[in-house]
Amino acid sequence: MEPLRIAMFSDSALPILNGVSVSVDALVGELRNQGHSVHLYTARYPHYRDPDANTYRFRALETPISRGYPVAIPPFYRMLHKFRRQEYDVVHTHTPFVLGMVGLRWAESHGLPIVSTYHTLYDRYSHYFRLLPRRYIRFRIAKHTNFYYNHVDHVLTPSEASMKWLKRHSVSTPTTVVPTGIPRGPMLERAEMRQALGIPPDARILLYVGRLAQEKNLGVLLEAAAAVCREDPRARLWLVGDGPYRQECVDIVRRSGIGDRVRFVGFVPRAEVDRYYAAADLFVFSSITETQGLVVQEAMTHGLPAVVVAGGGAGASVVDGLNGFVVKNEAGELARTIQRVLRDEPLYSRLTEQAPRSVRDLGVPAMGERVLAVYRQVIRDQRESANADRFAWV
Repeated sequence: MEPLRIAMFSDSALPILNGVSVSVDALVGELRNQGHSVHLYTARYPHYRDPDANTYRFRALETPISRGYPVAIPPFYRMLHKFRRQEYDVVHTHTPFVLGMVGLRWAESHGLPIVSTYHTLYDRYSHYFRLLPRRYIRFRIAKHTNFYYNHVDHVLTPSEASMKWLKRHSVSTPTTVVPTGIPRGPMLERAEMRQALGIPPDARILLYVGRLAQEKNLGVLLEAAAAVCREDPRARLWLVGDGPYRQECVDIVRRSGIGDRVRFVGFVPRAEVDRYYAAADLFVFSSITETQGLVVQEAMTHGLPAVVVAGGGAGASVVDGLNGFVVKNEAGELARTIQRVLRDEPLYSRLTEQAPRSVRDLGVPAMGERVLAVYRQVIRDQRESANADRFAWV
């Protein structure tokens, strides 16, 4: 088959570090490895220089509700001229907002098929719009979700949970579940990583990786960690990541009396996060707003069992008793399950053995193949529709 020319649009891309940017980066790299030409359109990030000549950056500004996430601003005419020169086969958007709308409009005006990935349960982020009632914001997000994803040719989503969420918003566009592929880095030696990070041999490290944000449900995690730390003097909680909820988390930890047992590691470059996975004992995740929970699967590739709060798609890859446990959104149950895993050595050994095996098939090449199949399908459907319209006039 002939290689494709693909235009990708995303409001979020590296160096911003989140599930969307990681997914986009992995997919772009895999498609290029397979010989396709991929051009990424995203927002300009301060002081960042792209190593990739096929990344196009729109002028952008940060707003009070998008700190750390610059938003593209018009006019877009110069970028439109660059887009037109490329003669793409398909457009793929990864966000439904500013650049998602640009990608949709440009695809429509150029007669190109368009695919969009639904990465995020956006109405769970309504608390960032502080000047308007939360119920109104959720209503507007639901309306936009319905509008946007019903105007593309095909929707991709990383989990069954997020596909159900789209159905709740009356999205009727054909939808395919394609889990985000996990980049396979080199396996790191646990003892070496623990020594490098200064972890005592008998410490039991509970690891969280992700943004420190209100929608991540961190209050439940910190309350559970306090209960675990009171029962087990070896337990420590490490939080890798940063965000607007950091100070609130610090305050909760201080009030809980476990300030010396919790480490706020802060932002860690993606290339170095694997060291923390390799050194930890158990992955803990409390967010109920994820469509997939990519960090859960990344942790499992390093043999980390996961204890995950039910809700959203974060627990989709967790099988109780095989590679971890999914628990109710309740601090007490989360703490009891963590304690059970840490105390029961045979159980813990079985979970650590099965965790990497359980995500073996979630590789980037498999993701690339499934996405390509969707691209070719929408291209074929558009050509058949055009031919049908042509014959209708005969």
